[in-house]
Amino acid sequence: MRPRHWPIGAHGFTLIEVLVALAIVAITLATGIKAAGALVSNGQRLADVTAAEWCADNQLAGLKLARQFPGVGDIEFGCEQLGTTYAGKLVVRPTPNPSFRRVEAFIANADGTPLYSLSTVLPRY
Repeated sequence: MRPRHWPIGAHGFTLIEVLVALAIVAITLATGIKAAGALVSNGQRLADVTAAEWCADNQLAGLKLARQFPGVGDIEFGCEQLGTTYAGKLVVRPTPNPSFRRVEAFIANADGTPLYSLSTVLPRY
């Protein structure tokens, strides 16, 4: 069997064509890595916000279960969820109806970055 010979004028890829192809591959890979990093970051943010929501829910549920009319003012607290400690603040304010209080729970991470807030209205028992 005779070896195949390249037709005249066909010499393969030029250096410029190879460099352009490598540049396209590099840009595509860089974009993919950036997107993967964003997904990881969003996953961590979702876990933090979910844990902060649990902290706020627990604090407000505790106030409801205590069946005591909260005094007006601010109360700071700490909460640990999923092995992470969160800083929280309950802000109790009066409402136009003196038989109710508005209570807001603000949750932040260890750096002080706000993660979640939740509010409710508690009645006088």
